[in-house]
Amino acid sequence: MTTATRPPNPSLFWEHVTAYQRSAAIRAAIDLDVFTAIGEGADTPSAMAPRCQASERGLRILADHLTVSGFLTKADGRYALTADSAMFLDRRSPAYLGAMTGFLLHEGQRKNFWELTDTIRRGTIPAERPDALGAEHPMWIDFAKSMAGMMAPMAEFLTGLTAPQSDAPYRVLDIAAGHGLFGIAFARKYPQVDVTALDWPAVLAVAHQNAVKAGVAEQHHLLPGSAFATEFGGPYDLILLTNILHHFDPAGCVTLIQKVREALAPGGQALTLEFIPNPDRVSPPEAASFSLTMLANTPAGDAYTYAEYDEMFQQAGFGSPELIEPPFGPQRVLRSQK
Repeated sequence: MTTATRPPNPSLFWEHVTAYQRSAAIRAAIDLDVFTAIGEGADTPSAMAPRCQASERGLRILADHLTVSGFLTKADGRYALTADSAMFLDRRSPAYLGAMTGFLLHEGQRKNFWELTDTIRRGTIPAERPDALGAEHPMWIDFAKSMAGMMAPMAEFLTGLTAPQSDAPYRVLDIAAGHGLFGIAFARKYPQVDVTALDWPAVLAVAHQNAVKAGVAEQHHLLPGSAFATEFGGPYDLILLTNILHHFDPAGCVTLIQKVREALAPGGQALTLEFIPNPDRVSPPEAASFSLTMLANTPAGDAYTYAEYDEMFQQAGFGSPELIEPPFGPQRVLRSQK
């Protein structure tokens, strides 16, 4: 059954089956530092060639493609950055996001999507595939190194949702800390905050480097291991569950949430950052589409609705979490109190 609102058009199909070409082009542009070169004034292929260490022909074709895609403008044979490209893709910008390709276009993730047909048939990834959730998977080092720039505004937003009520020590547990920015943001804002970051040892090394750069190394402590197997210690005043629950089935989520509740001090809070689609599971688009990412990359992960999270948190002993809509980005926040 179809709903005819316009004449049939194959453009949507064409855009999707060629989407890998656009991903390859933006990755090549970032690898060659094309956006920074143009920002520095190398605005023709001949000027870019020595700066990017690439051929004039290749750079001309790539730059034209980036212009068609909306990343560049072109006039009289010269290229210029759009406002978005200048902000997010020129390496000199403090808001640079180009490093994210190291994780988002990681070889493991790309391979998983090429095998999506078989995964859909099974309903889960094949047993013989290396599990990204297994111990010490190198992809998470790339995540820690690549995603900090994207998460910095959200980390700052979270610091406004709860705060120490006195100058007394305030203990924060940052679960699956990755780059560490969420716990670091609290340490930077509140000098009485003491952060314990939990993740695999190699990933924690990246997080602690970020803590050193932020000037909060003395407030930042490392707890290597699995969120499920490692004892949390505590009690904590705040526990951060950022971008972790979507990796597991509901039973696994409940197990982890119960562990979080047990580690909280009386009156302590948990902040959960997640892709949370609406009840229709097809809106908003970014959150709803994230289910496919979990299907391709995890044995049983999903993008859960608020109602599903509500049930999980109540099973774990919390009341219904408060749903908070940040003013930016595709994610939502759940705030729970013990």
